[in-house]
Amino acid sequence: MKNVMIVKFGGSSIASPDLRKWVQAIEKSVCPLVVVPGGGPFAHAVRQFQTRIGYDAETTRRMTVLAIEQFGHALVSLGTRLRPASTVDEIRQAHADGVVPVWMPALLVLGTREIDIRTASSSDALAAWLASRIENSRLCLIKQIDLPADSSIEAISAAGVVDAAFPTLLHPATRVFVAGPHDLPLAGRRFAEGVMPGREVARETRVGAFVEAAQ
Repeated sequence: MKNVMIVKFGGSSIASPDLRKWVQAIEKSVCPLVVVPGGGPFAHAVRQFQTRIGYDAETTRRMTVLAIEQFGHALVSLGTRLRPASTVDEIRQAHADGVVPVWMPALLVLGTREIDIRTASSSDALAAWLASRIENSRLCLIKQIDLPADSSIEAISAAGVVDAAFPTLLHPATRVFVAGPHDLPLAGRRFAEGVMPGREVARETRVGAFVEAAQ
């Protein structure tokens, strides 16, 4: 399984009027593509009620992974070519069947524990981990912001666009792109051509430049 496009669908897009447009754009892909859902308001609810109910950090992480799957099922319901997939084998089978797999991470995270839940419970980190498992894959993060031209992996991590675990789990060979609202109009065409939408993010450190531009 090579040249796969992994698209992490940010949970913040749930509140965006462009949600269905992104789903439609993704479904135009003719290349193997995997959707990694974010947690969005489902994960927010887990954190919000942690203090009120009193469950511990380990429980919070487990519930957050399940929250990611909730958004995944919501995405599947919005598409016509989307199918839930829990393992790499199920992802391969979905590609063979001509559909787009939406990765449900709970089995690998909570079941087989192939991933360390202490460092990879966020959807950004999970997307980086999955990309490391799929040879020659490219990773696109759909966000609700447009990045400045000189962004880097270190910079977007320092600015909170991705979490701190993301750079540590990212394979050195994985190319990373970030797509924002301005990339949506051409996203469907790019996916259909096998081209990632958005801006490729470099691995050089330019933290100051990004933070200033993001403010």
